[in-house]
Amino acid sequence: MNAPPQRRGAQWLVLAAAFLGWMFDGLEMGIFPVVARPALQELLGTAADQQVGPWMGYITAFFLLGAAAGGLVFGWLGDRVGRVRAMVASIVTYSIFTGACYFAQAAWQLGVFRFLAALGMGGEWSLGVALVMECWPENRRPLMAGVIGAAANFGYALIGLMTWVVPVRPDSWRWVMLAGAVPAVLALFISLLVPESERWKASVKTRTTHPLKEVFGPNLAGTTILAIVFASVALIGTWGSVQWLPLWADKMAGKTLPQVKGITMFAQSVGAILGCFIGPWIGAVMGRRPAYFALCAASLLSCGILFRTVTEFGAGFVIGAFVVGGATAAFYGWLPLYLPELFPTRARATGQGLSFNAGRILAAVGAITQGALVSHYEGSYARAGAVVTLIYLVGMVLIWFGRETKGRPLPE
Repeated sequence: MNAPPQRRGAQWLVLAAAFLGWMFDGLEMGIFPVVARPALQELLGTAADQQVGPWMGYITAFFLLGAAAGGLVFGWLGDRVGRVRAMVASIVTYSIFTGACYFAQAAWQLGVFRFLAALGMGGEWSLGVALVMECWPENRRPLMAGVIGAAANFGYALIGLMTWVVPVRPDSWRWVMLAGAVPAVLALFISLLVPESERWKASVKTRTTHPLKEVFGPNLAGTTILAIVFASVALIGTWGSVQWLPLWADKMAGKTLPQVKGITMFAQSVGAILGCFIGPWIGAVMGRRPAYFALCAASLLSCGILFRTVTEFGAGFVIGAFVVGGATAAFYGWLPLYLPELFPTRARATGQGLSFNAGRILAAVGAITQGALVSHYEGSYARAGAVVTLIYLVGMVLIWFGRETKGRPLPE
């Protein structure tokens, strides 16, 4: 049964809600790399990176595990009760628990609050992508994927700009976390104004939905596993290495440039915004599989050059952060294009939410590995990053086992 087309005004409301939800999601994900070093220095009572690095890895892992669980829970909820209601719940969740980090008195408490906030962050992505792709016409999907992918990086750029102007210090990081509760206001706007997906409403009228059973059923299990792998490669590269660039910059600059974390975050984010539009555009022109291969190759090369050649903070590092940000973030424009094309409407939010966020479980392993490698290499973020980003070689091989979906409509 085909759904009636969504009105143009409704399409723009849906896009605005998904963009803002993922933008604030990105802002809240970007908060921690910026505040992590001063926050952990205060909570641990030490400035030694040999101790800060492992805790950064643990808390990043907690966050990624929470996002994986949230992607599954809220994705399932979106397939059962609707995209809009589930999105409201996800935004409220990540806002409240990001703000709760203000009250942390120990490193493990910070990890617990980040885990709980991540439940909502992981859910918002799958719901926003499903809602937009189901409401906009097929010929707009590559552009919509770029817009959604770029949204989080606008959030990263915003937090980078804010902390560039007002550097985060051990005595001020708590106020940054408290400000993370503000996006809860967005949930009210969404609940009152944003229409539900007509495609989803038509789908659930015709049959009882069992989304979890379906994505692991005989017809989709192989697709689901490969989708998890493709997302995992991108997420391990980002969370296991690239997210650590502000900490590396902070160490190289020392106390001479307190704005260094904000500068680095801003440079990464501007590159990432550009990359998120390039990724789906390449996918639309070349095909989904060749595009993914090209993005892996570009990420491997740019990360290798940055981590193996730069030894001090300066123009070379900032340019490198911009290029690496663009190459590694291009996946987040490609994934919103490709993942919805793999799953039917009745299981789409569950399937793509599970695929994207289950990848965060493996990325959590990458984050812990990076933390252990930083300690092993005596505080060297660069040597650790050079090892972790070899993961892109795996993606270059396995993408050829996936389905090519260029030119095909969304499965009903």
